[in-house]
Amino acid sequence: MATRVETAVSVDSVTIHRRAAGTVAVVGNPNAGKSSVFNRLTGLRQSTANYPGVTVERRVGRGVFGKTSLDLVDLPGTYSLSPNSTDERIAVDVLFGRVTGTRRPEALLAVIDATRLYQGLYLLQQLVELGRPMIVALTMTDAAQRQGLRIDYAALQEALGGVPVYPVVATTGRGFPALNEALGRLLETPAPRVVEHWAELRKVAAQLAERWHVGGVDLHPIEVERLLIDAGTQTAGTQLQEDLAAARKQLFGGAPPLAVEARRRYAWVRATLARVETPGSLVVSRGAALLEWINRPWPATALFVLTMALVFQAVFAWAKPFMDLIDAGISAIGAAIGAWLPPGALNSFVVDGAIAGVGSVIVFLPQILILFLFIIVMEDTGYLARAAFLVDRAMRVVGLSGQSVIPLLSSFACAVPAIMATRVIPNRRDRIATILAAPFMTCSARLPVYALLIAAFVPVRPVGIFNLQGLVLFGLYVIGILGGVGTALLLRRSVLRGENPTFILALPEFRMPNLQTVGLKLLDRVRVFLKRAGTVIFAVAVVVWALAYFPRSAAVDEHRTQARTVAAATLTGAELTKRYAAIDNEASAEHLAQSWLGRAGHVVEPVFRPLGWDWRVSAAVIAGFPAREVVVAVLGTIYAVGGDADEQTLAGQLTAARHPDGSLVFTLPMVLGLLLFYAWCLQCAATLAVIRRETNSWGWPVFAWTYMTALGYTGALLIYQLGS
Repeated sequence: MATRVETAVSVDSVTIHRRAAGTVAVVGNPNAGKSSVFNRLTGLRQSTANYPGVTVERRVGRGVFGKTSLDLVDLPGTYSLSPNSTDERIAVDVLFGRVTGTRRPEALLAVIDATRLYQGLYLLQQLVELGRPMIVALTMTDAAQRQGLRIDYAALQEALGGVPVYPVVATTGRGFPALNEALGRLLETPAPRVVEHWAELRKVAAQLAERWHVGGVDLHPIEVERLLIDAGTQTAGTQLQEDLAAARKQLFGGAPPLAVEARRRYAWVRATLARVETPGSLVVSRGAALLEWINRPWPATALFVLTMALVFQAVFAWAKPFMDLIDAGISAIGAAIGAWLPPGALNSFVVDGAIAGVGSVIVFLPQILILFLFIIVMEDTGYLARAAFLVDRAMRVVGLSGQSVIPLLSSFACAVPAIMATRVIPNRRDRIATILAAPFMTCSARLPVYALLIAAFVPVRPVGIFNLQGLVLFGLYVIGILGGVGTALLLRRSVLRGENPTFILALPEFRMPNLQTVGLKLLDRVRVFLKRAGTVIFAVAVVVWALAYFPRSAAVDEHRTQARTVAAATLTGAELTKRYAAIDNEASAEHLAQSWLGRAGHVVEPVFRPLGWDWRVSAAVIAGFPAREVVVAVLGTIYAVGGDADEQTLAGQLTAARHPDGSLVFTLPMVLGLLLFYAWCLQCAATLAVIRRETNSWGWPVFAWTYMTALGYTGALLIYQLGS
C-alpha cells in the first residue's frame, strides 16, 4: 500500500507545507486596494495566466499564515454579484465554482475602501449570504482618518453577521500582522450569521433549488437567487426558464428585478452606515481644495495633456538610450562570439539567428518597463480613472471609451507595450477594437524606413514656413491615425457591434503609490512578455535567418576567394580594405539572391509588380516581417552596400536601381505607395505575438495581419497606378 508523504520545510519555526490547505478568494470593488493587499500577502509567490476562453487575467499567489498555507486568488473588481462586464462575470463565476480549472474558494477575503463604505456594504451583504468563512480587510483607513471619518469596527462586524473586520494600510503594512493571523484561522472560522433581508426571495429560491435537484440540476439557493434577479442570465433547459419566469412574476410583478433588489439592499446599507460611520468635519483642507480644483474641466484637461506628453516623451525618447545600450551590448556579444567561432553556418546561426533573435526580444524591455511604470503608478494613485473619464466622450465618437486613449498614444512609441496596456479596458469589444487599432499608429520601428525613403526621393523644398520632407513625415503620422481610428469605428459597427456599455466609474481618492505593488506588477508584465511573446519573436527571427542563409552557393564563395586574391596582388592599405569590403558585400548580395528568401522574392514578384516593386523590394518586405527596421539592412545587403551602410550610400543605390527593361524601380509614385504600405501593413512578429497573447486566440492576429496587409496593398496599388 502506497503511503502519501507531505513534505514540509521548517523556516524560523514556521512549517511551510507544499500543499495549500485551501483557496481564498480576494474580492472587492474596483480601486479599493485589492491588488495592493494581495501583493503584500503573497509577495513574489504569484503566477499569472488567463482564464479559459477569455482575456481576463488570473492571478494566484501562495501565502503562509501562521502554520497554514493558502492559495489566494485575486479576482477582478466587482461592485456586486450582478455582473456587467466580462471581468465581473469571471469574478462571480469563480465565487460559484463555475470556471474550469479554478477551484471553488473555500473562504473569502473581502477588501473594502474605508472612505467608500457606502459602496462596499452593498457587495459585503451579498458575500455574507454565500455562507462561507469570511473576513474583511478595510483599506484606506489612513485616508478615512484624514477626512475625519470614524468607523465603529465592532458595530460593523455585528452588522455583517459576525464577520471579523481588520483595518489596514497597504502602503505601510499597518494592520497586516493581525490580518495574517486571521487568515491562518480563516478556514476554521464559522460562516457568518446571515441576516434575512428578503425572506420571500430566499423561500422561493430554496423551493426551486429543491425541485431542480430532483431533476438532476444541483444549484445552491444563492445561485438560484442570482438567476432570479439577473434576468439576462441564460439557463439551459426550457423547464428551468419557465420556472424562473413564473417565480419572477410572483416576486417582482412587472418591476425590474435588479431595481427591486437595489432598493432593498440600499435601505439596509443606509441603516447600517448610520450605525457604524460618523461623518468627518465639513471644513475643507487645502489638499482637498487643490484636488477639487484639479477635477474641474480646464485644469483637468491641462494636467491630462501634460501627463500624456510626459508618458509619450518617456516611452519614445527616454527609452532610446537604454534600447541603444541593449542593442550595442547584443552586437558586441555577437561580434565577440562571431570572432571566436569559425566562419560558416554555425557562426551565422549563433550570431545572426540566436543572438540577434534574443536581441529582437529584449530590446523592447526599456519601452515596456517605462510605459507600464507610468500606467501602474497612475492606476495606483487613482489618476488613471480620472484620465479615462476625462476623454471618454471624445473617444466614444469612434466607438471606443476613454480607457483606450493611453494604449493608443503609447502605440506611437511601440505597439507591443501599448497592446499589453489594453488590459485596463474592462469591456471586451473596446479592448479588441483598441488592440486592432494600435498597430496603425506610427511606431518608432517605421522611422528608419521613412527616413531612408523620404531623404532619397522627397526633395528638400520649402512649403510656406514648412519643409516638404517634414510635411510628408507628418502626413504619414496622420495616415496612421486615420487608419487606426477608421478601423476601430468599422469594427465597432460590424464584427464588434454591440451597445456601448455604461461607463460607470467611481473616482478613487488620490493616494501615494504602493512601491511593492508597483514593483510586483512591473516584474509580472516583464515576465509575461519574455515568456509568451519572446518565444514567438525568437522563433520567427531564427526562421527568417534560415530563409536568408540557405542554401549556400559554392560558386559564389569561390568567386569571392578569387576576387580577394586578385585584389591582394594589386592593392595595399586602405584601398585593399575598401576593396575587400566591396567584394564581401557583393558576395553577400549574391548569396541572398540565391537563398530561399531571394527565391521567395522572385516567386512573389508578380504579386507586387502592380505596385512597381521588383524581387529585391519584395524580398526585403518579407525579411522585414520580424521587425520593420530590418528592411534597411536587408536592402543594404541586396544592393551590395552592406547591412551597416549609411543612408546616403544606400539612397544612391536605390535611386539608380532599374528593372530588367531599364526603367527605374524607385519612382515617386512607387515610393509614395511603399510608404503607405509601411504605414498600414502589419509587419511585426512581436505585435502579432502580443495580440495572440492578449486576445487568447490566433483568429484576431491572423485577421489583423490579413486586413492590414490588404489595406496597405490596396493603397499602394492605387497610388502607383494613378500616379504612373
